[in-house]
Amino acid sequence: MTDTVTNIQTAQLPQVHLARNPGMALDLDWVARVQANTSAIERRAKTLPGRRSVKKEFQAAWLLKAVTCIDLTTLSGDDTAGRVRRLCAKARQPVRADIMDRLGMDGLTTGAVCVYHDMIPTAVSALHGSGIPVAAVSTGFPAGLSPFHLRVAEIEESVQLGAREIDIVISRRHVLTQNWQALYDEMKEFRAACGDAHVKAILATGELGSLRNVARASLICMMAGADFIKTSTGKESVNATLPVSLVMIRAIRDYFDATGYYVGYKPAGGISKAKDAITYLALMKDELGDRWLQPDLFRFGASSLLNDIERQLEHHVTGAYSASYRHPMG
Repeated sequence: MTDTVTNIQTAQLPQVHLARNPGMALDLDWVARVQANTSAIERRAKTLPGRRSVKKEFQAAWLLKAVTCIDLTTLSGDDTAGRVRRLCAKARQPVRADIMDRLGMDGLTTGAVCVYHDMIPTAVSALHGSGIPVAAVSTGFPAGLSPFHLRVAEIEESVQLGAREIDIVISRRHVLTQNWQALYDEMKEFRAACGDAHVKAILATGELGSLRNVARASLICMMAGADFIKTSTGKESVNATLPVSLVMIRAIRDYFDATGYYVGYKPAGGISKAKDAITYLALMKDELGDRWLQPDLFRFGASSLLNDIERQLEHHVTGAYSASYRHPMG
């Protein structure tokens, strides 16, 4: 088992060694050429869950990789400092120590902890010395309809409080009205407000109307300097899906082919089963290659996903499934 999971630990944290995407001038001709064949995309997406079947120690290795790519998240109106501290403790030790001992692993952590702005100081304090970054949702999350200057100020204040990653929400109306210049300008200003903190652009794909709109919005956010593009806030009625993921991942590939800059991908919302995590990892490997399997370029926005992964790992080492309450988030 130890040989199978070699190098999972060494690359688990988002210690970025790649040149950051600086963005580029808005190229509306390129945007206009972007299309999406919905029926073909949906047919391809239906085949994805059955394309990779991994068992035993290989499945365990993929699941350990998935753990390192989780943005462990709490974004509830009843969040408290105690809940955030418990979540941070889980991020430091995401899988029970006895299971990790049986797997011959140690030092595994999640990719980040994602919280609301008010909880940044608590999370930063709880994660001190761990190397795990705090990600903060911003810009009037989840709707993104607060005054623009307040959205920019929120980013700046989150960075000052210690957030190393900022998850911003775009204005969906710019996409729905095809106002690409406005979307580009908005994203560019958000990126500037982030400074050295990395920015994830949340597209809220379930509210964009079409896969073509998803593809074009993905491209424009990358042109404006997004470090990641992300599917959803987790608050929409439709969140991460395989067709949307395929569209966004191929937009990332096209952008990389044209510019040479790496942009990350984060599916968020609705991913709660270990088998789904493996499907998404396999999709990244197939479409973008092994480099995009590292947490500086791929994240899951999730919380309950970790519970199921830990449960599957316990089954791997004991041969029996345990009750879900044996795998609490904190």
